[in-house]
Amino acid sequence: MTENSKFAGFPKECLTFYRELANNNNTIWFKLHKSDFEENVLKPARSFIADMGERLLTIAPGINADPRINHSLFRINRDTRFSKDKTPYKTHLAIWFWEGSGKRMESSGYYVHTEAGKLMLGVGIYCFPRPLLEKYREYVVHKKHGHELARAIEQVASRGPYTLGGSHYKRIPHGFNSEHKNASLLLHNGLYMGMETEIPEAFYSSEFVDYCFKRFTDMSPLHNWLAKLIG
Repeated sequence: MTENSKFAGFPKECLTFYRELANNNNTIWFKLHKSDFEENVLKPARSFIADMGERLLTIAPGINADPRINHSLFRINRDTRFSKDKTPYKTHLAIWFWEGSGKRMESSGYYVHTEAGKLMLGVGIYCFPRPLLEKYREYVVHKKHGHELARAIEQVASRGPYTLGGSHYKRIPHGFNSEHKNASLLLHNGLYMGMETEIPEAFYSSEFVDYCFKRFTDMSPLHNWLAKLIG
């Protein structure tokens, strides 16, 4: 299978690699198993990005599906500069599809995260850049935009086991009404919804694209609201 071939599923060895990496998180082990990483993780991940990107275009016309590292593929190296944990590598695979022409991590998008024992899927923005945070707060309390946001969250929650994330602050921002019906959303510094489950059997076949697309479609009302926010 070449990197540009049709996605046929992730091999069992993909999760085996991350399971063993968790027990041998050092540069010597990784260098000895780099070919395993490239063959069993990067190759299928890039094929998945291509096929998933095509599907997402049907619900998010401005989607970016770029198989390069630090684009749709998060790098495996950890940033240890300000962390007490100095292990050099991430023990999960993370894939990101973002919509629009803005910076990828300042845009709303669709996220896939997998590691040895679980799969997480989500949509939204993990952390608002400051100017967008201010605009978000104004939208939250806006009569029309605030109502549409509450409705989008309700729609997603009604479609499956999707939970809301991004709450960060303990107090309502100065100048906003703590009694507003959307007040709890003012505590957020990011806004996303997602689900976590055991690795599904579909992960090992081409059906994983359908599996993710169905759940991304379920969660798309929140993404669509955020895409309008960003403009």
